[in-house]
Amino acid sequence: MEQQQFGTGIKTLLEMAETQEQLEIKFRLYDGSDIGPSKYSPATSVATLKESILAQWPKEKENGPRTMNDLKLINAGRILENNKTLGECRSPICDIPGGVTTMHVVVRPPSLEKGAAEMDLVKKIESGWPRSRHKSVLHR
Repeated sequence: MEQQQFGTGIKTLLEMAETQEQLEIKFRLYDGSDIGPSKYSPATSVATLKESILAQWPKEKENGPRTMNDLKLINAGRILENNKTLGECRSPICDIPGGVTTMHVVVRPPSLEKGAAEMDLVKKIESGWPRSRHKSVLHR
């Protein structure tokens, strides 16, 4: 019976250490609203954070990201790389023990398909767009 209590005590200590090591992060969106805060392990990759943001993205917001490649995370003025972990991206200046870290989320605007962009150019030319610009735009 004492072994069970001892084992439980170790488990509790390990859980406490893991909880203390968790990083509390909120994600600030382009309109000033937030996702989170939520707790993450320092071993969590930036790619996993982006997947979490996609899953929690407010459905009512227009021009939301379609894939994680549409997202950039910025922390302490640095764009975070997908293959890095939170532990590798930590900034000693910005990390306050027990505090919430705010990461900024930038969404890549939806790009025009190549065909649509070409059609737009044709429409501009046909509508009398200044002739002096035709040559420079068409030969880029």
